[in-house]
Amino acid sequence: MITLAIAGKPNCGKSTFFKAATLAQAEIASYPFTTIDANHGVAYVRTACPCKEMHVPCENCVDGVRFVPVGLIDVAGLVPDAHQGRGLGNQFLDNLRQADAILHVVDASGATDAEGNPVEIGSRDPLKDIEFLQYEISMWMYGILSRNWAKLQRQAQAREFSLAAAIAEVFAGLGITYEHVRDATTAVGVDLRTAGEEEMVEFCRELMRISKPMLIVGNKADQAPKKCLDRLAGRDIIFASAAGELALRMAAEGKFIRYLPGDRSFEIFPGVNLSAAQRAALQKIAAFMEKFDGTGVQMALDTAVFKLLDRIVVFPVEDEHKLTDSKGRVLPDAFLMKRGSTPRDLAYQVHSDIGEGFLYAIDARTGMRVKDTHELKNGDIIKIVSVRR
Repeated sequence: MITLAIAGKPNCGKSTFFKAATLAQAEIASYPFTTIDANHGVAYVRTACPCKEMHVPCENCVDGVRFVPVGLIDVAGLVPDAHQGRGLGNQFLDNLRQADAILHVVDASGATDAEGNPVEIGSRDPLKDIEFLQYEISMWMYGILSRNWAKLQRQAQAREFSLAAAIAEVFAGLGITYEHVRDATTAVGVDLRTAGEEEMVEFCRELMRISKPMLIVGNKADQAPKKCLDRLAGRDIIFASAAGELALRMAAEGKFIRYLPGDRSFEIFPGVNLSAAQRAALQKIAAFMEKFDGTGVQMALDTAVFKLLDRIVVFPVEDEHKLTDSKGRVLPDAFLMKRGSTPRDLAYQVHSDIGEGFLYAIDARTGMRVKDTHELKNGDIIKIVSVRR
């Protein structure tokens, strides 16, 4: 399963974002270090289910909207110099190891200082929070590399020694590959064998960017003054109101409104008895959604998976005519695949035995056989034919 990490300084709304995205229990309070241990949950990315297009009954979507699970980690707040152990330090940077991508939540309202303490709204430049997290993670990675550098330099004396492969081995626990190291080395344009500290830090920053892609989420945008929003404008950033999303999901769960995560609006059910305060709160959320095309929470999840990680959704079936599995369930599975994946890749993701026995695949839409070199597209419905089941 793809795993996203929610990171940022304390008190920027990470736990609210996590709870809104997962409806899991997470302690929420307006003081630093509310989250001590990382919270783990399951969120969902939104895609179109092909059931309506294919005219088949489906019990795995809601009105043609399919939600595909991803892992979500709420990492406790990071403070400046966390890479040196300050605050809760390396314990929380270490929680980022298992993440495929990072949702960097910043306080777009400028109402918390560098430590996460409440200050007057608009008094903190939110751009500083973006720079700080990228610095902390790259310095944390530099610390790991520098502790191993003397050993790597000794090994580098061997004629056939690959420094890039050795660095990848050092960072293997972070999911970093040889290709990540190679691409980062090319991007910074330095010879790591002779690089100085400044160049090594830049290399680690680039390695972080490639191996742990990051999406900026400007949370508390519903409270943000114009000057803070303007500071963040023009960047690849998603403005969000995690508190608004949480309120909507709770209201939908309570049958007060009709709302699916990612919708750009919601509808209050007729006859629902709401107080004046509740109606006013919903009106405020509706105004935010109209301005920003939703609350931003689902958009952030979808953007991280489909754009940042470049995933597509593929639906494997066993009966290409009825679009069912062996138990007769219609479109039971939806797999997130890397763009450029082939039917053989899908076969391996279904089960290693099926991958090893792969013969060919059938595109359920066309009924045509496709080769193992065929590039899968988003929304494909594929039957795998294998000699091993």
